[in-house]
Amino acid sequence: MSYLDNILFAIILIIGFGYFVSNIKKIYRNINLGIDVDRKDNSKERWRNMAMIALGQSKMVKRPVAGILHIIVYVGFVIINIELLEIIIDGLFGTHRVFAPFLGGFYNVLIASFEILALLVIVAVTVFWIRRNVVKLKRFINPDLNGFPKSDANYILYFETVLMFLFLFMNASDLHLQNVPGGYSHFIKAGSFPVSQFLEPLFNGTNSDLVALFYELFWWLHIVGILVFMNYLYFSKHLHILLAFPNTYFANLKPLGEFDNLASVTNEVKMMMDPNADPFAAPAPTEGEVPAKFGASDIQDLNWVQLLNAYTCTECGRCTSVCPANITGKKLSPRKIMMDTRDRMEEVGKNIDANKGVFVADNKSLLNDYITPEELWACTSCNACVEECPVSISPLSIIMDMRRYLVMEQSAAPTTLNAMMTNVENNGAPWPYNQQDRLNWKND
Repeated sequence: MSYLDNILFAIILIIGFGYFVSNIKKIYRNINLGIDVDRKDNSKERWRNMAMIALGQSKMVKRPVAGILHIIVYVGFVIINIELLEIIIDGLFGTHRVFAPFLGGFYNVLIASFEILALLVIVAVTVFWIRRNVVKLKRFINPDLNGFPKSDANYILYFETVLMFLFLFMNASDLHLQNVPGGYSHFIKAGSFPVSQFLEPLFNGTNSDLVALFYELFWWLHIVGILVFMNYLYFSKHLHILLAFPNTYFANLKPLGEFDNLASVTNEVKMMMDPNADPFAAPAPTEGEVPAKFGASDIQDLNWVQLLNAYTCTECGRCTSVCPANITGKKLSPRKIMMDTRDRMEEVGKNIDANKGVFVADNKSLLNDYITPEELWACTSCNACVEECPVSISPLSIIMDMRRYLVMEQSAAPTTLNAMMTNVENNGAPWPYNQQDRLNWKND
């Protein structure tokens, strides 16, 4: 490569990584729109969860076909992109396989493993495409995936396939130039090519200069493709490639059936149960103080971990496929809850960008404009969605916070629930019988 190529590569690299960093900053800003919550407890268990779930893919293999295929793609993505470091150095300094002299025979093992993984990734991605577009598994054809989400999943599969083929053809043309009698330019003999050796004969009979041109074309398309893919993540469900690690680390460690109580309500109840408490002793609110809001109607009312959950959602649909409400035909889809939360977060973020860092009220909210009360009240709070999620996302926590808002801020619970709560208040039980008559049934 000429010095001009090296300079051009450096510019493309700076633009690619610069844009990527700017998008990561937006994600960080948007997540921090949420309420603060402490997730620094029990760091040992949190590290273990991250190692087992995000790195070890322990929850993915509960569905073995998809799980094993995903592990192949995941390992292939991580390991093959170790090669990215060598490509960057070669591109900046005009070298060829710069690591080969330092790694010796181990370099051959590395390149061979890269190629085998690349082939396995192509096979796995092909199966994923068939499952999604030919077999049409139910969780991939739900209405909540209509439009961009459905196309996005296929775009990623095409991206990964093309990148793997470019990698193999780049190696095949490289191998051909390595074997040119007397050598060719700066191409040194290095690497083992168990897959691309079968593609190399395609270049037989072709002028070496033309093969070198093909090699540069494959090289450029491969590295630029990686940079484009990296920046596409911001717009894609594949953000979980990066966010699965913090998401599993900061996941809720409490038992699934345990919900958070509001401190203000807890204090009120304790005061009511204390016979020595003065009911008028509570400090009056100061002038101009905004009363605490119960529950959540928009993303600013959710905590930052819930917003991190929304960005981490893989849209795999495992949550929706086990949701009893969805299975029985209700409108609720836990996957849609997370997608809607992310969409609203992006909308708020764009509002802030357009108004010089300040959010300007847009008369919209997550509740009603994105998620309807009908969806929220369809939830049975069984935690099946939380248990099934491969990256420890909790759609239920968002559902419960929005229900809390409907009940405590708007008194908008369903009639049957209002009747039950009235009975609890008046009779100390959910049934419409006073305490004196409660045991009359035994007389019959």
